[in-house]
Amino acid sequence: MAEQKYLTELHHEHREWQNVLSFYAEDIQTMRKRLTEVAGKNTDREMHGWVERFENKLIIQEEQIDILKHDINECESKLQENVENNPVASDRRKIDDHAEMRERFQTFELLFNKLRKDLNAFVAKWM
Repeated sequence: MAEQKYLTELHHEHREWQNVLSFYAEDIQTMRKRLTEVAGKNTDREMHGWVERFENKLIIQEEQIDILKHDINECESKLQENVENNPVASDRRKIDDHAEMRERFQTFELLFNKLRKDLNAFVAKWM
């Protein structure tokens, strides 16, 4: 049987994840600007190949952010539906935990932070 968590706990986690994903989306724009700066200051062919690879990885991360946001919104809709269908003591009611969603979010964060670290090292090398 799946572990159970309070509706309010899951709702709070959804909001937190949405905020973090919005921060990462903004972070991608900053990383893009840094790549543009590096590309503008260097003519090295190999370096431009790396810029292109990083730009492609950023596109993939943006797509993952959109997918996660969509899936989190779906989970949130299910919570809201649960409360609407049975509002009595909804603040003390437990439902199945969304462990798979949490794992997906954590995996995304690990990969995103590795990309940020790699990109920052690349920019430092070429600036």
